[in-house]
Amino acid sequence: MKLQFTRMLNRYIFKFIFRLFVFGSVLFLYLTDKGKLTSFVTQPVSMGITPLHVLWLVFMVIMVFHLFPKDILSMALRKAEGKHYEEVAGYDRLRLYEFVQKQNERAWKVMLLWLSVNAVFGFFYLIHVMDETDLIMLTVFYFLCDYICILFFCPFQSWYMKNRCCINCRIYDWGHFMMFTPMLFIKDFFSWSLFFTSVVVLIHWEIIYTRHPERFWYGSNKTLQCASCKDKTCQIKKRVSGEVKEDKLG
Repeated sequence: MKLQFTRMLNRYIFKFIFRLFVFGSVLFLYLTDKGKLTSFVTQPVSMGITPLHVLWLVFMVIMVFHLFPKDILSMALRKAEGKHYEEVAGYDRLRLYEFVQKQNERAWKVMLLWLSVNAVFGFFYLIHVMDETDLIMLTVFYFLCDYICILFFCPFQSWYMKNRCCINCRIYDWGHFMMFTPMLFIKDFFSWSLFFTSVVVLIHWEIIYTRHPERFWYGSNKTLQCASCKDKTCQIKKRVSGEVKEDKLG
């Protein structure tokens, strides 16, 4: 079966190429001039705007969009909105509650794992084994991995969450929090503003999930079923994993 290059898939591929370019550029600076990389992040705007200041602004705008989802965003995000909820007639509420409980257990295992791993990096930073440039490089690596997970392979999906696709992912909007976790350890306005804004995005997602779990399960929300999906961003990932047949449900 040929790939269907939907508008959303094309957008994701473009974003992946952009992130690959950013990662390559920062990696080049990291390997050749660490001091310049640090100054790009910590330099006050009054002393001049750096490329990473522009990237900071892009990140902040994206996170604001996640708080107020628009139709240009993927169904994985828009499912949190009531207007994108199409109820499955007669769905089993007991099965919904079982689904929610299981997904919550898996989600917090992911959170514990993520915080544990990054606590190690934070400890290395505090004892001066790592410095600001290492944390910046780690953040940019996470920035790239975010779209590797969406397009090609996601260890959280495969090993922990067991969701069928990103559209159905319980922790989809944890991405920015995970991406900017290393920024917590750098005492600077730009780094802390990214981290704490990402925390707001995560809390916003969790509140909606708690109040409206029916929007997040394909058994209760028809728009999450494969037959209703227009994004089809899972196609490359299914080919990578060897799963090329579409499921009847999302």
